Amino acid sequence: MKYGKIQYELRDNVATILLNDPEKLNAMSRELAAEMTHGIRRAEGEARAIVIGTTGRVFSAGGDLGEGGFDMDDPQRDLGEKLEPFINPLILAMRDSPLPVITSIRGAAAGVGCGIGLAGDLIIAAEKAFFYLAFCKIGLSPDGGSSYFLSQAIGRVRAMELMLLGERLYAPKALEWGLINRVVSDEELSAATHELATRLAQGPRSLGMIKASAWSALDAPLEKQLLLERRNQRTAGLTEDCYEGVAAFREKRPPIFKGR
Repeated sequence: MKYGKIQYELRDNVATILLNDPEKLNAMSRELAAEMTHGIRRAEGEARAIVIGTTGRVFSAGGDLGEGGFDMDDPQRDLGEKLEPFINPLILAMRDSPLPVITSIRGAAAGVGCGIGLAGDLIIAAEKAFFYLAFCKIGLSPDGGSSYFLSQAIGRVRAMELMLLGERLYAPKALEWGLINRVVSDEELSAATHELATRLAQGPRSLGMIKASAWSALDAPLEKQLLLERRNQRTAGLTEDCYEGVAAFREKRPPIFKGR
């Protein structure tokens, strides 16, 4: 696929996918969502960690309502028509990828852009970044998984406040609430993100299993989670990285993982 809405870079075993539609403030269009999903699948074949960030001052202003596909004068109009074929597969691709995914938030992560930003396994944000569920301002309902991610991370009460009142949640408060992992200065965001991603890219193959266990634990009953942990432990124990990790532990040296 030739990219027109994202930039894709592979460096230090990290695939960086940058939203690159600054004229529209990275409003989420069908094309942008499809390219992001393609970039994630591509990264799974050539990288060991993924970063999703932006080339501009805004992560994403939300859905591209000017893209068309619906007629506001149609009483049967469907403003969610691109969710099932484009947006939802992107969110699931981020969650289900065997690679750890870092979202790097600069400026606004609004609307569906908030959902995408919160779908990262690790979330790092610039000090001036903010999350903005503006759906109530235009008579719409949350999408992009934002209602799920917010409620799971910060609880129903705080999630309700953000969604019903449509107030901005700035990065320092998001960190305090446990919604994101790290906050850095705007100037340090790119370097800090790559440093964190490089650290993940040097990790063992089992990082994908750790990630899968954490996502599963949000919804699974204990019995199912115990079975998943048992299955993952068997699989992880057969990897080359496990062999190296145990050998390094016994030899009292740092392990050198290869992602195999």
